[in-house]
Amino acid sequence: MCGIVGAVGDRNVCPILLEGLQRLEYRGYDSAGVGLLAEDGVGISVRRQVGKVGELVEELAERSVQGRIGIAHTRWATHGPPVEANAHPHQSNGRIAIVHNGIIENFEALRAELTAAGYAFASETDSEVLAHLIDFHLAQGGSLLAAVRTAVKRLEGSYALAVLARDHPDRLVAARVGSPLVVGKGLGENYVASDALALKPVTDRFIILEEGDLVEIKVDGITIWNLKDATVVRATVKVEIDLGKISKGNFRHYMQKEMFEQPEVLRNTLEGRIGRTRVLEQAFGIRAAEVFDQARAVTIVACGTSFYAASVARYWIEEQVGIPCQVDIASEFRYRNAVVPPGALFVTISQSGETADTLAALRVARSRGYLATLTLCNVPVSSCVRESDLALMTQAGVEVGVASTKAFTAQLANLALLTLLLGRRHGLAPSFEAGLVGSLRRLPEKVEQVLQLDERIAALAEKFAHRHHALFLGRGFMYPVALEGALKLKELSYIHAEGYPAGELKHGPLALVDEDMPVVAVAPSNDLLEKVRSNLLEVRARGGELYVFADAAAPFQDGPGVTVIRLPEVDPILTPIVYAVPLQLLAYHVAVLKGTDVDQPRNLAKSVTVE
Repeated sequence: MCGIVGAVGDRNVCPILLEGLQRLEYRGYDSAGVGLLAEDGVGISVRRQVGKVGELVEELAERSVQGRIGIAHTRWATHGPPVEANAHPHQSNGRIAIVHNGIIENFEALRAELTAAGYAFASETDSEVLAHLIDFHLAQGGSLLAAVRTAVKRLEGSYALAVLARDHPDRLVAARVGSPLVVGKGLGENYVASDALALKPVTDRFIILEEGDLVEIKVDGITIWNLKDATVVRATVKVEIDLGKISKGNFRHYMQKEMFEQPEVLRNTLEGRIGRTRVLEQAFGIRAAEVFDQARAVTIVACGTSFYAASVARYWIEEQVGIPCQVDIASEFRYRNAVVPPGALFVTISQSGETADTLAALRVARSRGYLATLTLCNVPVSSCVRESDLALMTQAGVEVGVASTKAFTAQLANLALLTLLLGRRHGLAPSFEAGLVGSLRRLPEKVEQVLQLDERIAALAEKFAHRHHALFLGRGFMYPVALEGALKLKELSYIHAEGYPAGELKHGPLALVDEDMPVVAVAPSNDLLEKVRSNLLEVRARGGELYVFADAAAPFQDGPGVTVIRLPEVDPILTPIVYAVPLQLLAYHVAVLKGTDVDQPRNLAKSVTVE
C-alpha cells in the first residue's frame, strides 16, 4: 500500500529517496512527496505531487531541494481524496515533518483536542494528526525521541511512521505497530523504508523492526527501543533481491511478464520439496512432522486472490485427507468468535506477509488455542513469517503487478504439497502421492502449453472489450477458479464480473443471461463434467454466448454461440492451477484493449496494509 523511504547521510539524500519511491510504485498509490532538512538553513523543504512519482521528479527538476536528512512517501488514499493537501509529508509549524502508513482509528478525538490547543489542519487525513501531536509534545521540552514515544502511546490503530525535526537536524525517528518497517544499514548513512526493495540500490543489510519498536537513526548509529521502552538489539539480515527480476524485460507490462514466468516459478517452488515419489516435509520447517502428526482439522485464512487459493485447498483437503477444512476471509475471521476444532492447524496465505487483515487474524488465532500456525508467504522477512510457527515460502519472486498471477499458482502448488503431507497421516495411499508428485513435476510444461495459446486468447478478448458484465462458472474445486477469473477481469478491465457455482445458475443468475452477457466456463474432464454440461445448455437455451475452457476429452464443440478453448490434459487435482492461467491471459488482453492501467488498476494496492 503506501510506501515510506527515509535516509540520514553525509551527502544529498534526495536521489536515494526518489529512487526508493520509484521502486515502490508497484504497491499502488495516488500521490507522492519528499521532505528534507534543507542545507541552506531554511528548515524543512517539502515537495508533493498528485499522480506518478515521475511528476514529483519533474517538480524537483524545476524546484530542486537538497538535504542530508529526508523522508519520502507514496500515498494510497484512505482519508480524504488524492489532492496535494492530503499528500505526505505532513508538517506542523515548520518544525516537524512526518510520513505515515496505516490508519489512526482515534484521529478524530485527537484532531479535536489539537484544534482546541490552537493547531490548524490543512488536510483531511488522519496522518496530519501525528505531525501536530508530535509537535505538541516536543514543545513541552525534551528530545524528538521522547516526543514521538509519548505521541505514539496515544494512538489507536496501525502505523509505520518516520519523523524529522528542524531543531534536531542529525536524526530520524521511526516507529511501527501493525504496518511493516525496516531499517537499512549503509556506509556513512542509514535508512528506513516500508519495503527492503526500496533500499536495494544502496544496501542489502537490514534490521526488520518488530511490533512496537521505536528507532532513532543517525549517520553513525541506530538505536532501537521495544514496547517496554527498553533498548534492544535486533539482528541484521542480508536480503538478496535480483534487480533484473524487477524490470519488464521485453514485455509490455509487469503482469504480462509475471504470467509468462509461471512455469519457472512452479519449478522453483517445487524444487527441493518433492523427491522421486514423495513430498519432503522438512521444507515446511523442523516442527512440521510433529505438527502434521497431530493435525485433525485445518483453518485457512486469506484475502482476495489468496482466499481463492485457500478455497481450492478446502476441496483438496476434505476430499483427499478426509479432515474438516474451514476457509475464512481474514477480515471476517478476526471479528467473529470462530469455534476452534480439536487439533486444528491454522494456515495463513499472503503474498506480502503484511496484509493487515491476515496478520490480525494470525494474531487472533495465536490466542485461541490452535494446534500451530503455518503461513504460505512470498516474503521471507515479513511479519506473517516471523510470527508463525511454520512457514513455507512460495518462491514466486518479486510480483510487481497489483493483480496477482504467479503468486496464485505458486500458492496452489504449495497447498497441493500440504494436502499430500496431511493425507499421508490419514490413509492416503503412497501410490496416490507418488502419482501426484509425478504430475507436479510435469506441471510447468502444462502451463507452458497454455501460455502458447496467448494469441488465441488475445483474439478472444475482442469479444469482451465492449461488454459491461460477464459471468464465470465452475463446479467443485473449479468454482474458486471461476471466482478468481471474475476477479481478474474486474480488477484489470473494470468490467463487472461474477464467479458462480454452475449449479446455482437456476437459483438467480440465469435471469441475467442474454446475448449481451458472455459466460465463461472452466470445465475439465472430471466427475462433475456432465453436471457442468447441463448447466451450460441452460445458458445456450437463453441465448447466452458461451466461452468454454476444456480439455480434449470434454464433449464440447465450437458452434453458434459456443467457443471452446482446448487446454492440455492434466491430473484432475491440478486442473485449478492450469485453468487459472488462460483466465489471467483473458483479463490481461481485455484490459489492454480497453486501455486501462494493467499493472496499477485504479483504487487498488499491491500490499493492503490497512484494514
